Amino acid sequence: MGRMFGTDGIRGVANVELTAELAFKVGQCGAYVLTRDLKRRPRILIGKDTRKSGDMLEAALTAGMCSVGVKVIPLGVIPTPAVAYLTRKYKADAGVVISASHNPCEYNGIKFFNGEGYKLKDEVEDEIEAYIRGEKKIEILPTHGKVGYISANHNAVEDYVAFACSTIDCDLRGMKIAIDCANGASYRTAFKALNKLGANVEAIHNTPDGVNINAKCGSTHMESLQAYVTSIGADVGLAFDGDADRLLAVDENGKLIDGDQIMAVCAKYMMENGVLKQNTLVATVMSNLGLFIAGDKIGLNIPRTKVGDRYVLEEMLDKGYCLGGEQSGHIIFLDHNTTGDGLVSALQFLAVLKKTGIKASEAASLVEVLPQVLVNAVVKPENKDKYLENEQIAEECKKLEEEFAGEGRVLIRPSGTEPLVRVMIEGKNQAVLEEKATKLARLIEEILG
Repeated sequence: MGRMFGTDGIRGVANVELTAELAFKVGQCGAYVLTRDLKRRPRILIGKDTRKSGDMLEAALTAGMCSVGVKVIPLGVIPTPAVAYLTRKYKADAGVVISASHNPCEYNGIKFFNGEGYKLKDEVEDEIEAYIRGEKKIEILPTHGKVGYISANHNAVEDYVAFACSTIDCDLRGMKIAIDCANGASYRTAFKALNKLGANVEAIHNTPDGVNINAKCGSTHMESLQAYVTSIGADVGLAFDGDADRLLAVDENGKLIDGDQIMAVCAKYMMENGVLKQNTLVATVMSNLGLFIAGDKIGLNIPRTKVGDRYVLEEMLDKGYCLGGEQSGHIIFLDHNTTGDGLVSALQFLAVLKKTGIKASEAASLVEVLPQVLVNAVVKPENKDKYLENEQIAEECKKLEEEFAGEGRVLIRPSGTEPLVRVMIEGKNQAVLEEKATKLARLIEEILG
């Protein structure tokens, strides 16, 4: 049986893979492992996105946590990064989020934050999993007055909005901003924050009905926001995903501004103002080559980690950096929050535009986004990590790198879940890239398939 916890908690189709019974066990075992050494009643926050299945899973999780004596504080529909922040603000012992992020509505997920607002380490998740599977046992459950209970909080949205607004030192008066809330967790918080800062805000996909989350909207489907920005003459558009931990943007001409560009704009401004620690922005190997070229031009140090915001965060914490993220829009401003935060990222980006007086298109032009082509090579499961050992594949990659002469690159990596090797090639000519990537993928299939 595979590991329950993936790179971002436990996920699956609600009521099929992620059942109420499993949610009860996750709540019970997770709360037990995270709070068993406390000499007082533990307090755990619980937040969710707008999926219909959230209520069912929240009830089961809550029951599980109450069964080990926890005071459960439900926050209602609220972004994932809000739970991370409020866990610290309210001095709770842990936080739980019910969300499947950018996935369709039939999916849902459960992820934990520790008392410091960070996602759990692998070894802690492994121990929780051992209890869920029955490999370890909770010996005694509380009774009488020691059984847990629910204590509602009605200030979570306002407290998070106030925090997000406090991360910038200017207002946004005079800016016309379009937002796409993905019919998800940001549908109240994003509008409230931007409105509080004085912006003229126009929102789309902000009427969740439990099933329309991420449905052809939000940061994974940018087309409607791109059209909306130009139709209303907005200065900029902002798109969140279902749980609002990522952000993508649209310039005044309707052109996409991706996570790499947003990070570069913020990093440059922070560097010029002496607040970018060690003049460093942490990115991943999948960030666009254009980001690294731009970094070289302005003297920005950009180390690369494996794909995944948890690896970006590990590097930031290890080396003392304050800014990092992914092309997909997971951006971590560690001076403000402990995880990717779509609203905080939006406000940092908007503050740069406001203070510099430049248009979104001009700011984003700092990074020339080079075409990327991704082709999958189907291989035998046992061979997907062996591409590095094959001389013929290595030689072909070396030839391509030499051919691009610094204006392109080749990246090969195995899929984490499927029998695939992903071939990604960047450069300036889309047609050439497609030809080269397909050729290399077919070679890998011949050798390892």
